[in-house]
Amino acid sequence: MVKLYARAYRVDMDAAEALTSPYESFDAFFTRKLREGVRPVCSDPGAITSPADGRIAAIGPVTEGGRLLIKGQPYRVEDLVGDPAEATRYDGGQFAVVYLSPRDYHRVHSPVAGQIGVIRSMPGELFPVNSIGERHVPGLFARNRRVAIAIDTERQGRVTVVMVGAMIVGRITVSAIDARDVPLGVHPLTPPVPVRCGEEIGKFHLGSTTVMFVERGAAPPWSRAPGPILYGEPLHGGSTQ
Repeated sequence: MVKLYARAYRVDMDAAEALTSPYESFDAFFTRKLREGVRPVCSDPGAITSPADGRIAAIGPVTEGGRLLIKGQPYRVEDLVGDPAEATRYDGGQFAVVYLSPRDYHRVHSPVAGQIGVIRSMPGELFPVNSIGERHVPGLFARNRRVAIAIDTERQGRVTVVMVGAMIVGRITVSAIDARDVPLGVHPLTPPVPVRCGEEIGKFHLGSTTVMFVERGAAPPWSRAPGPILYGEPLHGGSTQ
């Protein structure tokens, strides 16, 4: 099954960690690690990097009222991060959506160095996050299962990475909580969990998409255009692929 899937979706197995035995399950293959050093992380301490391999599907400003547009659909930040007060942090800030296709590496990494202070796990549907879902499901990202990971930094305020589940399984795990799926609800972490830029913070067990928010003034306007991106690459400048 793994061989058929890898061939059908043109999965780059050369980038995967070498194993001495076959994957023990399809999930083990889908959440495979990468070879050491295959994804160099941007060394600029002021950079905010992509949290995942995939394709930038949308990138731009958040309005003063906490609104943004993804694929022509309007969204409210509070519906994605799971808290109205928390959402106000991002008024006038920026957002970026990275879509992970079936062929992509499905672990998620911290876009900044900082400390994870709280994780919010929200229930939802598991609509497909693809062109069909985007076209036919209003408010798709805010209706699907979501896990928001808030990372506090010294230089860039709070950065939130929202992991959005999708069809088939939709299970999400995070490094800071030892559970098969992130339990629903708000999970303050005491003490906060330190992370390096590029360090793993979560995994998609089939799915999906990340939506990242940064506060006003946390970074110059992002110049990265929609298109392919790898985790650890900065959201300024052109594509390196």
